[in-house]
Amino acid sequence: MRYGLIAGNGRFPVLALESARRLGHDVTVFAIEEEAAPEIESLAPRCHWISLGALSKLIDILKSEGIAEIVMCGQVKHAKIFSSIRPDWRLVKLLTSLPSKNTDGLIRGVIKVLEDEGIRLRESTFLLTPLLAPAGVLTRRKPDKDEETGIAYGRRVADALAGFDVGQSVAICERACVALEAMEGTDAMLRRAASLVNGRRLTLVKVARGREHMLFDVPVIGLGTIPVMRECGATALAVEAGRTLLLDKDDLLRAANEAGITIVGLE
Repeated sequence: MRYGLIAGNGRFPVLALESARRLGHDVTVFAIEEEAAPEIESLAPRCHWISLGALSKLIDILKSEGIAEIVMCGQVKHAKIFSSIRPDWRLVKLLTSLPSKNTDGLIRGVIKVLEDEGIRLRESTFLLTPLLAPAGVLTRRKPDKDEETGIAYGRRVADALAGFDVGQSVAICERACVALEAMEGTDAMLRRAASLVNGRRLTLVKVARGREHMLFDVPVIGLGTIPVMRECGATALAVEAGRTLLLDKDDLLRAANEAGITIVGLE
């Protein structure tokens, strides 16, 4: 099968490309200049570097290469969408038509433009289904009673937050919500939370957006999450089972076990 892959930052697009190669898919990569790692180019038979705002260029190349399906893989920092973007004429037209300029509204608008041009977006996770978090306790250590309480409370808060398309994660300490994620990202949110709790334990809860599809903005946990949790005194992590990617899963769980961190996949 032939399709396009829009690559943001992190390990997600790298792993997706490695999987595509094993499966024999013919992939053209569109690497986002502001986000993608240089190694992306060596993993794909064809790679085009495009800026965040180059919607017309993306469509032109897709049509010239006869590609009718694309997948979005990897993070685009929310702050960059609003601070670094240089929109071309097509994106300017889209931006002026949006009722709200949050991330969800912007990407939905882009999807509509692509569909009008005969280009369909596929789910971000279709190449990496084995890396989706299963349900249950994933580490050797189970959550203790206080962590279980924090997870249950944090999920209620995180679910409400996700419904507003603001962020995906919350930090909980002793049954109180210490910090909510916005454009700064999970790591920065955790560090902010740690600065407020005077060394007390934190619980991190991360959920998917309040939508049925997995086309974009899929929650991702990678190896880099564990050292940040250790740094911040976060001892428990809860994610949504079947809707969160655990990148480098075996190494991630090994690092969590060594750090004494418990990870739970929520039904």
